Amino acid sequence: MSRKIKQIELSSESRKALETGYKSGSTVCYQRRCHIILLKSKCYSSRDIGDILGCNQLSVNNWISRYEKLGIAGLKTKSGQGCKPKLVAGDLEVVRKSVQEERQRLSQAKLLIEERLDKRFCTKTLTRFLKVMTAVSNE
Repeated sequence: MSRKIKQIELSSESRKALETGYKSGSTVCYQRRCHIILLKSKCYSSRDIGDILGCNQLSVNNWISRYEKLGIAGLKTKSGQGCKPKLVAGDLEVVRKSVQEERQRLSQAKLLIEERLDKRFCTKTLTRFLKVMTAVSNE
């Protein structure tokens, strides 16, 4: 005997907000979460939604629960999530000096920075940091 599929009842303004979030949300994650709620309101099972979006049905149920508790604001990613940056704006002067000393070899500049700041990171992290700092200084 199969279980009854839980349906979420949406008001017209909630549906409109979710559709806007799905079509033009600020992040792909937020768009996907809005899509989950919209599909659930159309009586799709959590397993079917997971198959459609390529995610686990447990994740689908977690987002549905969060939506029911917090509304559409609960679908946004909380601040402070993810890895903290290894290099911060305060490290800019050390990075700049090290890169000037080892202009032709970024890997050597990386070793100098790691030694001076006592931080470990990969060359890609340094490259990203330099791009961001260059973009900020050009504004």
